[in-house]
Amino acid sequence: MTGPSQSPAKARHFALIPCAGNGSRAGTAGPKQYERIAGQPLIWHTLSAFAAVPRIARTLVVVAPGDGFFERNPTTSALVVACGGATRAASVGNGLRELRRAGAVDADWVLVHDAARCLITPELINRLIDACADDEVGGLLAHPLADTLKVEDEGRVAQTVPRDDKWLAQTPQMFRLGMLRQALEAAGDRVTDESSAIEYMGLRPRLVPAGALNFKVTYPEDFVMAEAVLRGRAR
Repeated sequence: MTGPSQSPAKARHFALIPCAGNGSRAGTAGPKQYERIAGQPLIWHTLSAFAAVPRIARTLVVVAPGDGFFERNPTTSALVVACGGATRAASVGNGLRELRRAGAVDADWVLVHDAARCLITPELINRLIDACADDEVGGLLAHPLADTLKVEDEGRVAQTVPRDDKWLAQTPQMFRLGMLRQALEAAGDRVTDESSAIEYMGLRPRLVPAGALNFKVTYPEDFVMAEAVLRGRAR
């Protein structure tokens, strides 16, 4: 998977932000990633964190065809491409092809991050890069499960699942471009994150402890919590 002109030791780091979803669970009038939090569109907070990491050679944002947000708000240095697909896996796969067109090679690292995880920090991004730089597979930010986990059946508890070895997967998730491309092609649209595609190949990504604040803004109450965190950081 090493490119013809680049060795793994000299691999660069690229960020890929899928930003083509409509956020139906968020209860917003439009895509949740463009809702304002702490005075700015949510996506701006996400992109600012990656822009503050010098090791990120370039950030690519995948939006839906006809999106138009970045044309109306041309204030980012990220490469924005309207190649979003029907699923996250399709959007990421299309984004990987665009990164190749932009000069990335199979041996380069790609950090895929949810647009709606706007509380990501440069410190967490650097932690993931440091932890996975010499890893043969790659890895992801994650958080140990703190709550008791229940299995539901017709609105009632069917089973309690031990939580000792359970982690909540977060993003970024960092893998070699070539490996991730092959994994997504093999797994198809059945996977909901990049780690799942890598696991489908029989590999075991590294878990890199993050924190509970790196949550994905999904439901209406999440906007309130994210607003409080961002305003607290600005003090």
